[in-house]
Amino acid sequence: MAMEKQALVLDFGGVISRTMFETHPITEQALGLAPGSLTWRGPFDPGSDPLWVDMQENRITERDYWRMRVAEISGLFGERWEMSDFVRRARGDDPMTTMRPEAVRTIEAAVTAGKRLAILSNELDLFYGQGFTKRFPLLSDFEVVIDATYTGILKPDPRAYQLCLDALKLPADRCVFVDDQRRNIDGAERVGMSAVHFDVREPKKSYAEVLAKLGISTDVLDVA
Repeated sequence: MAMEKQALVLDFGGVISRTMFETHPITEQALGLAPGSLTWRGPFDPGSDPLWVDMQENRITERDYWRMRVAEISGLFGERWEMSDFVRRARGDDPMTTMRPEAVRTIEAAVTAGKRLAILSNELDLFYGQGFTKRFPLLSDFEVVIDATYTGILKPDPRAYQLCLDALKLPADRCVFVDDQRRNIDGAERVGMSAVHFDVREPKKSYAEVLAKLGISTDVLDVA
């Protein structure tokens, strides 16, 4: 008999927040770029994005990918930005505007069901800016935030998952881990965590799988 899952461990970018690919129109408007200027679409159109393909095939890292994209965009303005500069300029100071509604409903349902919450991110503050968690009210429900911006240990290194498990004081098989990168899902499964490979193209379907693993009704995803 499967053990009841006690904790939900989420990646942030792509899982809780919509990807930068999905918000190109918002970015173009915020930066004063002509509509359609940003043509790279990552997982939504890999053929448009050779750099994304390189990242998926492990020829470059995710940090490399975004470093090159940010250099490309900031160069249009004759400037050199960090990723956090790009995110702030593209999305403003209110992170709730780009949250996935399915994520919000799932997190609320998990809290109601008595599940514990954790974030395990490779670059939370690196990408979103130092002190981001304090500007994001939804994170108040998370008792554990492990951010490789500070630990220096990136998924899929098994030590990254262990840091989270140690903080939760739970065995791996009591946790459901969610990430949109296949390599990070493989890493979680190697340490014994139940995992959901989040499909950014089908967030509702992915969160339904998460809720099912937690033993929570998926009806919450249909609330208007």
